[in-house]
Amino acid sequence: MSIYHQPWRLVQNQIRGRGGREIDKFRGIDPPKDTPHGSEAWIGSTTHVEYPPEDRPYYGCSEVELPDGRRTYLFQAILEAPEEVLGEKHMAVNGTDIGVLVKYLDAQEQYGLQCHPTREWAMEKWGQTHGKAESWYVLGTRDDTEEPAYILLGFKEGVTREIFEKYYRAGDIAGLESLCHRIPVEPGDSFFLGGGVPHALGEGCFVIEVQEPQDLTLMWMNYELAHGFLKEGVTEEEYDDRTLGAFIYDGCSYEENLRRWKTPHDVMRSGPWGREEMIVGPRHTTYFSFSEITLDGETEITETGFPRIGIVSEGSGKLLWDGGEMSVSRGDEIFFPAVVSGLSVSGQLHLVLCHPEGAQG
Repeated sequence: MSIYHQPWRLVQNQIRGRGGREIDKFRGIDPPKDTPHGSEAWIGSTTHVEYPPEDRPYYGCSEVELPDGRRTYLFQAILEAPEEVLGEKHMAVNGTDIGVLVKYLDAQEQYGLQCHPTREWAMEKWGQTHGKAESWYVLGTRDDTEEPAYILLGFKEGVTREIFEKYYRAGDIAGLESLCHRIPVEPGDSFFLGGGVPHALGEGCFVIEVQEPQDLTLMWMNYELAHGFLKEGVTEEEYDDRTLGAFIYDGCSYEENLRRWKTPHDVMRSGPWGREEMIVGPRHTTYFSFSEITLDGETEITETGFPRIGIVSEGSGKLLWDGGEMSVSRGDEIFFPAVVSGLSVSGQLHLVLCHPEGAQG
């Protein structure tokens, strides 16, 4: 059987940021621990971080264990036979890139207030084809934080660029955060974060993040504070223009903010085996989507003609396809080439399926 017509097991990783204990717990690693560089895992990634270390140019890119026993970067495996792995429909929309970026984020401490550019802003200011719309699906929360888990998301009503810029120029992070809604979260909650919306993952949150395949982040920091992190040649005027212009100043009430960004889970199909729900999909964005199968029994995995990334978020079981099978359990990460004949899943488990732009999940 061709290696391009069966699922591939992804190699687990952890990168940058303080945290990681909840990722370890999720993966069954004992003892779980926080580290200075472990708060994120990039899953099925063909995207490297915006500023990779000189000695690690592919930092952020995922490795894969191929069915023929080889271990290599996923993007290298794809380039061996892109049409077989990705399919014609995918390549017409996304080229040889996966077209979606999936992560775990584990916030031992609150992330910095930030936003990401829309596609239009990313093209105008960076010449990039992707912005960074993204989404969060809360897998768990820490039980030892000083306060219950929360996120910052969306400007409050009446916030203008002038108000934001006053705190930005002063380097007043508390003032900037006060302009945003603070939302308590619990496992099972999900949110879509459009380009330009301010946000910060709060202390104690452990989430799956699904987003456009891009690593452009605009932080709250003014030029003086951010200067040491910037590429050479970026002027203060250019930096301020990119940053202040990336935020979209259209604040609203707390209730309207939740209606905008908190996502309902729409049932796509169901039966005696369980159900599949769309967590983030076409009603929120056309750039990516992801669904979750809640299973007690066996069901087919709907073909889309596109590749996808799967995460077993709970339980255990088997993936089955014509000519093969694979045992899976919580924490396993799988890459599915575009064409895997007779693909189904059995057991008692939850399976999150992440789809690129163009796929009808």
